[in-house]
Amino acid sequence: MKPAKTDALGAKAAALRKALAALGSPAKAAAAARFFKTGPGQYGEGDRFLGVTVPEQRALTAHYLDLPLRDLRGLLRSPIHEERLSALLILVKRFSREDEAGRESILRLYLGNSRFVNNWDLVDQSAHEIVGAWFLDKDRAPLYRLIESPMLWERRIAIVATYRFIRAGESKDVQALAARLFRDPEDLMHKAGGWMLREMGKRVSVEDLRAFLGRHAPAMPRTMLRYAIERLPQAERKRWLSIKA
Repeated sequence: MKPAKTDALGAKAAALRKALAALGSPAKAAAAARFFKTGPGQYGEGDRFLGVTVPEQRALTAHYLDLPLRDLRGLLRSPIHEERLSALLILVKRFSREDEAGRESILRLYLGNSRFVNNWDLVDQSAHEIVGAWFLDKDRAPLYRLIESPMLWERRIAIVATYRFIRAGESKDVQALAARLFRDPEDLMHKAGGWMLREMGKRVSVEDLRAFLGRHAPAMPRTMLRYAIERLPQAERKRWLSIKA
């Protein structure tokens, strides 16, 4: 990916960048590049890794929670995967502690730079904690626009955001948004939709899941269906798969 033009980082953000580089491992970086599909034509094409684990990043970023949003934007626009993830981990922590105006500023930064939240781990670590949390008590029409985005990662942000609704005991929007993914060309989206449906069945109502399957199983992508039914009894899983077949 091409780096965006950003202002120079402040001293503390530059120190975070230096600390991440010091933690890097060439072997882990090579493994991550393979795991996150960075080859030509793959969904993570061109992404660059230092080889720093998520637990290491969580421990490190705990010391940088006071970075200004300007610096976090600069890190989020970095070509280095771990710098983008570190920025997101800080934004998630900050979001939960801010007042309404502070949360809105973080949301705007996040959605205004969504093209840099550009791998499934970056989305999955942040979308429900920021986007989902923001829209929990608000009009959710923006999620229905995101789910139609030509950008893969914006569509994933929309569906993964519903995990926050699921944790609050809701199932309406996850069903409506998942149904809009049936014709999505990306298997990553089928996996995400099935994951959210599975969590709905686990955390909200297994009967809601069964009702959704009763209406839609024949039309669901097979990957989405398999993910959605993972926690159902084996005999029932076979029945839903036979309906799809």
